[in-house]
Amino acid sequence: MNMVERPRRLRQSVGVRRLVAETRLHPSNLVLPMFVVEGLAEPRPIESMPGVVQHSLASLAEAARQAQQAGIGGLMLFGIPTHKDAVGSEAVNPDGILAAGVRTLAAAVPGMPIIADLCLDEFTDHGHCGVLDEHGQVANDPTLTRYREMATVLADAGATMVGTSGMMDGQVAAVRDALDKAGRTDTLVLAYAAKYASAFYGPFREAVASSLRGDRRSYQQDPANGVEARREVRLDVAEGADIVMVKPALGYLDVLAEVTAMVDVPTAAYVVSGEYAMVEAAAANGWIDRDRAVLEALTSVRRAGATIICTYWAVEVAGWLRERS
Repeated sequence: MNMVERPRRLRQSVGVRRLVAETRLHPSNLVLPMFVVEGLAEPRPIESMPGVVQHSLASLAEAARQAQQAGIGGLMLFGIPTHKDAVGSEAVNPDGILAAGVRTLAAAVPGMPIIADLCLDEFTDHGHCGVLDEHGQVANDPTLTRYREMATVLADAGATMVGTSGMMDGQVAAVRDALDKAGRTDTLVLAYAAKYASAFYGPFREAVASSLRGDRRSYQQDPANGVEARREVRLDVAEGADIVMVKPALGYLDVLAEVTAMVDVPTAAYVVSGEYAMVEAAAANGWIDRDRAVLEALTSVRRAGATIICTYWAVEVAGWLRERS
């Protein structure tokens, strides 16, 4: 055969494949989501997410130190309080579990980026990401007032950035304004710019002891829509977002690629609880090669454009990457 092009030449050996690889994962690309529970004495396994736990403050600090030693890029913290009410009062409590968790991380791993989740859902007794009006609907503008206060509390506690996961209109602008007026001009805003109303959040509900009644389709995005995501991203960047995120990751790689192409800020993606649980369940049944599947999944997110990947596999994968470097 007289073939000028033989693409298989570039795939002939491990060495050649490594040399010409177009996409590379690095530990610094990875962010570890963590859960801290008020009053917990020791780590508690999350049944639907094998290998992931809810932390006490003490175990949170130890796990953070291990993550820092692994070389990952950052930590994302969710707090679960013992008391919930209609307006999420504990979210703005400077001594509440989320603020306490942020202070714990800041002391345990100085210099490591800490992303504090800026959402009311863990703190409300109805489980929604905002305060409700007299009709039981999430009230956008009153919720922004809560988020302004919450952002300042978390920045004061030591958060490097706040993640605006509540999906309220104008949330980034409101939070940026509040932080600047509080003198926290260096606190970054990670915008959950394209956050979809996904079925893949299921295990997360257990992780944060969710009290949700109903659904979040009136404020999270319709999985059928892509143009809408681009609109949300443009608005968040215009409002001052330092980083924009697509969530979930694996089912929305097309959106992630489009977002990366249209913005001049870093892009992030979150491989969410259900995506994690599916791989773990299939691997536990012997249906897939777990390690290869994990690396393939995360590489696909990196290939689509994310420079920041939030994943429960962060520390484990960082170890694999160091061994292979």
